[in-house]
Amino acid sequence: MSDQTTTKVDQKKPGRDGRSVLREIVESQTIVVVLAIVASLILGSLLIILASEEVRTAAGYFFSRPGDTFAAIGDVVGGAYQAMFQGAIYNSAGADFAAKIRPFTQTLTAATPLIFAGLGLGIGFRAGLFNIGAQGQIIIGATLGGYIGFAWHLPAGLHLLVAILGCIIGGALWGFIPGFLKARTGAHEVIVTIMLNYIALNLLSFLLTKDAFQRPNSDNPQSPIIDTTAQYPLILGSQFPLHLGFLLAIAAAFGVWWLMERSTLGFQFRAVGANPSAARTAGMSVSRAYILVMVIAGGLAGLAGSAQILGTEKSLTSGIAASFGFDAITVALLGRSRPVGTVLAAILFGGLRASGPALQVQAGLPVDIVLVIQSLIVLFIAAPPLVRFLFRLPTPTSVKEVAV
Repeated sequence: MSDQTTTKVDQKKPGRDGRSVLREIVESQTIVVVLAIVASLILGSLLIILASEEVRTAAGYFFSRPGDTFAAIGDVVGGAYQAMFQGAIYNSAGADFAAKIRPFTQTLTAATPLIFAGLGLGIGFRAGLFNIGAQGQIIIGATLGGYIGFAWHLPAGLHLLVAILGCIIGGALWGFIPGFLKARTGAHEVIVTIMLNYIALNLLSFLLTKDAFQRPNSDNPQSPIIDTTAQYPLILGSQFPLHLGFLLAIAAAFGVWWLMERSTLGFQFRAVGANPSAARTAGMSVSRAYILVMVIAGGLAGLAGSAQILGTEKSLTSGIAASFGFDAITVALLGRSRPVGTVLAAILFGGLRASGPALQVQAGLPVDIVLVIQSLIVLFIAAPPLVRFLFRLPTPTSVKEVAV
């Protein structure tokens, strides 16, 4: 290798830090993302096989009748994924058309908070911030919006609007804290947001012990039910769970696309994420960008909280956010931090979440299998080189240049 080539390689190696690794994960090739899902389903099939009592029984006499084992494997894997399909997309055994399409409306309902939170996290990823705080931002947004929903009694329409704004403000406030600390003190956003998740959870648990948040005549830690004037209207009627929050999530996806791809502010976010030093040299305020990114991300996470408190759960409990804030990290990575990809990834994860009960009831398998498949998707999405190795994909040219 010539001295000139050596110098070039030495200049590139120091640049391969955590930021460049994050960009490699977020900007993975579409084929890698698709194959990551395929690999997750394949490994999930192996787990389904191992969890099946029928397969284990047939394997006990494999050498005398091997066909029984293979037939059992086909039945259990096919039955499991058929149950997941019927629980998430279309239930062909439904009594009427409404019963048949109800699973898909449940999928879209479960996808709604994931879309909101995933959009916010995606903005952060493209701005070079690894925000782990969507869980806490969802909780605080739901807490403030929920309090407005059951403690304030306003006219219909206005009440819903004010409750939604409360969710946005709560999430944005919880996002402002790590953004401000990152901008002013250099505090690492990963550490700060993780700590704020715990603070938010325990703060909600504390509030639910107070009279202002306690449901009357109940010993359980839960709030009063949200007034009907503050609830998201159902889009398709009372027989389906899909509410107006889903349409708002689609509108938010379009707004995020415009922000990041067509606005000056979005250009600044992307410039800061690509190279903060260059952005600062060009006259951009990196500190201001960090704060705004976290505030916007927190506001979107607060909208995810609104989908829960105003649309699905309708009362505050300590589990109001479920695991949506953490699942949204995978959704944003799977969607490559782009709005369209985030929406599609959220629907995929919403389908996995909605299919859990059907997998347990129809296939007789533990619902944890779905969680394992989600976790495998996380693993493969976070490790593109592993996917390329498993499927013998060529290494991207940019990666080859760095590794020379």
